[in-house]
Amino acid sequence: MSTVVAPLIELHNVTKVYSSEAGDFKALNGIDLRVEQGEFLGVVGKSGAGKSTLLNMVTGVDHLTSGEVMVRGGGTAVSVHTLDEDALALWRGQTLGIIFQSFQLLPMLTLIENVMMPMDLCGAYQSRQSRARALELLTLVELEDHADKLPAYISGGQQQRVAIARAMANDPPILVADEPTGSLDSVTADHIFEVFEHLVAERGKTILMVTHDNSLGPRFTRHVQIADGELTDGSRTAEGRRAK
Repeated sequence: MSTVVAPLIELHNVTKVYSSEAGDFKALNGIDLRVEQGEFLGVVGKSGAGKSTLLNMVTGVDHLTSGEVMVRGGGTAVSVHTLDEDALALWRGQTLGIIFQSFQLLPMLTLIENVMMPMDLCGAYQSRQSRARALELLTLVELEDHADKLPAYISGGQQQRVAIARAMANDPPILVADEPTGSLDSVTADHIFEVFEHLVAERGKTILMVTHDNSLGPRFTRHVQIADGELTDGSRTAEGRRAK
């Protein structure tokens, strides 16, 4: 008798409405989405389609209007939007690694200090341990030789790789990425995708990424399209890639 494995992330009829003097705007309209463990799922759509709003629902950064977001990344199912702010911050730090298009590295900290910061904030590692782990993660993204440089002294692609290392600091089961290659050239973007693919195939991570670039669809294990706040069926496009 087979066992049904619950998805890692599950959105049920999620709707988000923004209100303004000009009237209501429905950014998400009844979204249903399942993300399985070990998937590299892409959400593809044009600017204003609702991609970033969807990520904000998963991370709890913004409040939904109706529906439910369930995440099982820590082994226990959590209804994200029932958590208060303190519990949400703790859950987010333990469960999610968030990667932004703009990198958001602190310019006054060295690369290794940027990677250590989430560990120091959560208190999960002692200082010596956090430095050793940060160096290990910089090695993973091939930047260990630059550990003591400031972000201004490395390229944009290298900064994004540091941001990925920082997102991995507390070993979260889920990474969410908001247009992480949007400001990078195609060669550098390809290197970033290789890092993501390694994290899925070799480290067992689950990645949810949004992008406006339709050409990236084949790089995901599955992708869905979003337009006007609604999802259309995606496809499994990279099953052969994992077998390489």
